[in-house]
Amino acid sequence: MKRRICIVGTGTAGLHLAYALKKEFDVTVISHRTAEQIRNGRIQSTQVHFGSTIERERRFSMPKWSEHTRIESIHMTIGQQKLFAGTLAEPALSVDQRFYFSHCLEELIERKVPVLFKKINNENLGELIEEFDLVIDCTGKNGPLFPFPIEKDFSPFQTPQRKCIVGYFRGIKPLTPQGINVTILPGEGEMFEIPALTDQGPVTILFIMAIQEKRLDIFKAIRSSDEFTLKIRTVLQSFFPEIASRIVEESFALNDEKGFLQTAITPVIRKPYTIIQNKLAVGCGDSVFLNDPITGQGCNLSSYCAEKLYETLIEFKDEPWNSQLGESYWDKTKPLVKQVTEWTNAMTMPMPEHVIDQILQGSGEQAKADRIAGWFADPSTAYQDIFQGSKIQ
Repeated sequence: MKRRICIVGTGTAGLHLAYALKKEFDVTVISHRTAEQIRNGRIQSTQVHFGSTIERERRFSMPKWSEHTRIESIHMTIGQQKLFAGTLAEPALSVDQRFYFSHCLEELIERKVPVLFKKINNENLGELIEEFDLVIDCTGKNGPLFPFPIEKDFSPFQTPQRKCIVGYFRGIKPLTPQGINVTILPGEGEMFEIPALTDQGPVTILFIMAIQEKRLDIFKAIRSSDEFTLKIRTVLQSFFPEIASRIVEESFALNDEKGFLQTAITPVIRKPYTIIQNKLAVGCGDSVFLNDPITGQGCNLSSYCAEKLYETLIEFKDEPWNSQLGESYWDKTKPLVKQVTEWTNAMTMPMPEHVIDQILQGSGEQAKADRIAGWFADPSTAYQDIFQGSKIQ
């Protein structure tokens, strides 16, 4: 008889796990929203699927996406100085999570994976623990459901380090080569321009990370899509003139009325397992590994940790599911969690001089530019270059 697993949450981690585990285990997925509600709801985040994540999606036979908006490069600008465009070793993709999550959820239902639509609270959480052999908390930024211990060495912040302002727009001419445009305004914040795919076609994501109470932090009290669009236009003209120069006036607009977001995240890393009612419970994705989005690693770290949890559960398939399994899972994920978290935490602070020097090196040699672009696809290289004194060759 197959062991019974309940996955709570249908974000990146929950969906990857559902696809990965459904053949070997009796999997039930719980979502607090239907596919239609997800598809017609407000955007919740940005997302970039770098090469390693796309490979995991292939491994788990997840849906394939159009490569019309494939991301081939990372463009880097400091202030108003365009430094370089580094080429990614493997193309990346960004797919609107509303489109991605709803499509995956519908496909899981078609493949006869049980999906329950309900909200989980303290009362019915206890029932889940009793009913299933394992409950996996994939509730994302709003989690966790369980009291996973905070890893204080990885969690130095008590408050958000940036205001996150996001809009999905039509009417911006793409960069050449097509890629992510990273603009750093020292002392003010950052802008990430990301080509993305939605169910209505290609868009450009404008993602401002504003240092609180500085000049980019001017979106307070904005509620309507029209107000948001006007404010974005003003910010582009004042701070990001190169992007403003690529606006197509007659078509520049939000992709839809719910295609914008303002939020703030307090980064926190937790040990991803605990014992509740004498049973193991584990967490995966943002519910336990929540970093600031400044390095764009949320989707990829969630995918990576889902794969490591899948591999751990296969390894322990015929063994007791206890704290030993939890510790094995943590041992597998901890090295990359450490690398991503320390790199991300460093980038939220005033940028270290040696990091600025490395980025500036990229303007003089393509191989160096490509290496820096690779930081985002493979965070271990960023960690090596920034913290371990590795030289960019």
